[in-house]
Amino acid sequence: MSETTLRGLEARAPRRVEFGRDALVVCDNLVRIYQTGTGPGAVEVQALQGLDLLVDAGEMVAVVGASGSGKSTLLAVLSGIDAPTAGRVRVGPWDLAAMTAAERVAYRRSMVGFVWQQTARNLVPYLTAAQNVTLPLNLAGHPRRRRRTRATELLDLVGVGHCAARRPREMSGGEQQRVAIAVALANAPRLLLADEPTGELDTATSQEVFDALRTVNRTLATTVVVVTHDAAVSGQVERTVAIRDGRTSSEVLRRTEHDGEGGSAVVAEEYAVMDRAGRVQVPREYREALELTRRVRLALESEQVTIRPDRDRSGERS
Repeated sequence: MSETTLRGLEARAPRRVEFGRDALVVCDNLVRIYQTGTGPGAVEVQALQGLDLLVDAGEMVAVVGASGSGKSTLLAVLSGIDAPTAGRVRVGPWDLAAMTAAERVAYRRSMVGFVWQQTARNLVPYLTAAQNVTLPLNLAGHPRRRRRTRATELLDLVGVGHCAARRPREMSGGEQQRVAIAVALANAPRLLLADEPTGELDTATSQEVFDALRTVNRTLATTVVVVTHDAAVSGQVERTVAIRDGRTSSEVLRRTEHDGEGGSAVVAEEYAVMDRAGRVQVPREYREALELTRRVRLALESEQVTIRPDRDRSGERS
């Protein structure tokens, strides 16, 4: 075959589009394995088992899941606190699976902000709110005037400008969490991660913290990924991703529909997530209702795929 013919075939061949090419956050078959103990008794725990996830720039996404499902591990990887065992993880231009120690520090200082559930972990106790916000700016080498201006802007943005001169012990839990959001935003990260930020707060205070996150998302166009067990919080974002057994299992997409009389209503639709290997997690309630067990029958129909219980020749499910 001639060289000219080969070039012609290559030109006509379909180009493979990179998974998540235009997304800000890309998790492609992400695996994270921990080892507990040492020696013969060591046990490997697979916290993430081939997770796929895309988050577009400017999105606000809630991540939900049972305890041990892998949602906090996902945030640890995306924040640069933890490193993936296998798979591809990209946030903006940063390849989190290939970063050096120095690059990881630079990534955490410039690209991503993090808010912990425990209020005591977010703030230096002997510094005021304004000093907590200026601390990362000081480490980044910003001039003093810029640090003060930035701290004032961010504290006002999240509604705690009145706490600027207060130390954490002089603030409520909700005020501390909103100051923590301001600290996480000090270096203008493109991605803000929050791990159960309302877990220690009452309902009214939780709403204040969530409203601050939403303000940050809308005003600064900062991408926000928040892990939560609070249905009232997850129900207020346009997209909720559920993780089960270390993989994304379903997504709920919400949209606002308007009627002809000026009224509006939020419509939520749940979708099962199919990963790049074609795997779909069937919800437990579906499996129990149809008594789906080890094997199922698949049938390709005109516009859908049906799943039916398998039956052996005796008529019993296998």
